[in-house]
Amino acid sequence: MTDDLSSLKAAIERLHDVGSDADQDEARAIFTSLRAGLSDGRIRAATPDSKAPTGWIVNTWVKRGILVGFRCGEVSSFPGSDQTIPFLDKDTLPLKTLTLESRVRLVPGGSSIRDGAYVGPGVICMPPMFINIGAYIDEETLIDSHALVGSCAQIGRRVHVSAGAQIGGVLEPVGALPVIVEDDVLVGGSTGIYEGAVVKSRAVIAAGTILTGSTPVYDLPRQRVITASTGSPVVIPEGAVVVPGSRAVTAETGRNWGLALATPVIVKYRDSKTDARTELEAWLR
Repeated sequence: MTDDLSSLKAAIERLHDVGSDADQDEARAIFTSLRAGLSDGRIRAATPDSKAPTGWIVNTWVKRGILVGFRCGEVSSFPGSDQTIPFLDKDTLPLKTLTLESRVRLVPGGSSIRDGAYVGPGVICMPPMFINIGAYIDEETLIDSHALVGSCAQIGRRVHVSAGAQIGGVLEPVGALPVIVEDDVLVGGSTGIYEGAVVKSRAVIAAGTILTGSTPVYDLPRQRVITASTGSPVVIPEGAVVVPGSRAVTAETGRNWGLALATPVIVKYRDSKTDARTELEAWLR
């Protein structure tokens, strides 16, 4: 397996560097191998690493391989639920095939999962939702209605991505960490998590909160401001409960106008009351 991955990685790096001059048949064959590995979870766009500041490292060659797949594909017609309105997409990016052996609940109503996304056993997909190529959705996670999981995003076990939530993927730049949401996180409705932000396990992101990889997060219980550093995005601590907040504009004109900017605020850390309010999650599975 290691030798196979090394060969695949070397081929992808070469094809990416060659660009549009790459042999298209070879590029398609290599991308098909990558897509299969992503789809069954053997290959990931990011992997846990206890030595990394965020606890994760990005696998840049995987993201380069996905870009190769976009580049070598041609727009083709795919059948949709309404035969009079077909899907039109790159022929290298078909929809994922699920069977009963996949142990995934895909509820009828217009959801789409691109092949090359890993969707673990026990995952529930409520309609309509979309999971993009390179995403990794671990076991028993719920992707609710109108939610989006972007390319390369990594979602842990028993996560609830609530209705209307947007999990940005970060396919480009290839060296940037994708959005990471670890185990047992509750992502509230109409939440946005973008730019490679990392949400540690058991955190609660309240409805309407917007997290980016660079927006400062005000931690009231621990009296600190969490900021991004060079090469490392914002990391939401384990068990943090994050709500939408605001901070005053300090520049003179903004101050005179009484302006404020939206900012996430940690109001508490998870406790027995928080656990009780999220206990109903188990009944959905």
